[in-house]
Amino acid sequence: MRPSGILPAILLLAAALLTGCASIDTSDPYAGTMNSLTVNLEYPEDFRDFSRAGVKIDIEDINRGNRYVAETDDEGRAIISLSNGAYRITVSDRTDEHVFNGSSDKVNLVDRDMAVTVSLLESKSGAIVIKEIYNGGCQAYPLEGTYQYDKYIILHNNSTQVQYLDSLCLATLDPYNSQGTNVWVTEDPETGASVYQDFVPVVQVIWQFGGDGTTFPLQPGEDAVVACCGAIDHTVQYPLSVNLNRPGYFVCYNSVYFPNTSYHPAPGNNITRDRYLNVVIKMGQANAFTFSVFSPATVIFRARGTSIQDYVNMEDVVIQKPGSTVDRVAKIPVSWVIDGVEVFYGGSSDNKKRLCPAIDAGYVTLSENYLGHTLYRNTDEEASAALGFEVLADTNNSMNDFYERSQQSLHE
Repeated sequence: MRPSGILPAILLLAAALLTGCASIDTSDPYAGTMNSLTVNLEYPEDFRDFSRAGVKIDIEDINRGNRYVAETDDEGRAIISLSNGAYRITVSDRTDEHVFNGSSDKVNLVDRDMAVTVSLLESKSGAIVIKEIYNGGCQAYPLEGTYQYDKYIILHNNSTQVQYLDSLCLATLDPYNSQGTNVWVTEDPETGASVYQDFVPVVQVIWQFGGDGTTFPLQPGEDAVVACCGAIDHTVQYPLSVNLNRPGYFVCYNSVYFPNTSYHPAPGNNITRDRYLNVVIKMGQANAFTFSVFSPATVIFRARGTSIQDYVNMEDVVIQKPGSTVDRVAKIPVSWVIDGVEVFYGGSSDNKKRLCPAIDAGYVTLSENYLGHTLYRNTDEEASAALGFEVLADTNNSMNDFYERSQQSLHE
């Protein structure tokens, strides 16, 4: 039989411990202050009557990592009580025919109630989407250290029609990393609502698929692998890596502009020259293609009404980055972007959005580098079953569309 005095003592001790834990707050001295945050959704002018109840609003505490979900009422408004802090708001609303996305990257809620209006943009699903981004590297086993010269992306035909890769462009945005200084996205000082440019600032280089218009067909549900560096069999020396020397693969390779052989060794024997992507323009001074190992923002796009070669030669298209004497960017119209993915670095709380909500309202986080992890798009199981080929999720919100996979899909 248990002595009668032990249980009360245990309960008192537990209560004391819980009380002690609740009183400790090392992250925010104002954590106990609660404020009312009202989020109003503003649909595009032609869709004002879409406002309705039940739209989910994702709210992230940027500094502490806590996440909350609120839902709109009949007036398209959500009210939630939150402690002092800096919050990121992301909204995706999808109907049978339309996708609306919006975000506010940093809402500062301190000792007051606040109302924020999130302007929603209509997003278009792309026929070609980014299926996978492998940028974080792996362990150099059996050697010591890490390995990062094996980056790749996979593109996917997500439509029911044959698509052609010919003339498609690939680039990454400034800043290279999500926690870098972002001079292109500003915020409303009162509400923290993000204000984006009508272009995406692509940095360093624009790559382009070759072909005459029908050279590189991509069948419905078919993939295309692009080696961002090193179209070789990396597994020969690093078994935790991948083999990027396979027939049909493409590669970002130009030894004149990017002579660094650590990142850009001569492609393997299975990579034909017609699958080397062309350099449209080089804007930086690096000797290797800077595809961030931490957090790239990647886009694919096509020029409209002109060639990309003619476009980059127009006045005020390629400009100096404000505050930099080295970096230049090319202003690519948002309407040209077919797909884009925002990657955040899991080791930082200073991540900032680079892609506007029309391209990617959210982001996908790479939690840790050099583990062979990859960022992979979810499959739309219902659509795949109906159409008979792999259809991928595409809401233009990477929080919904992507997940972090524990191993590269090309690893064998």
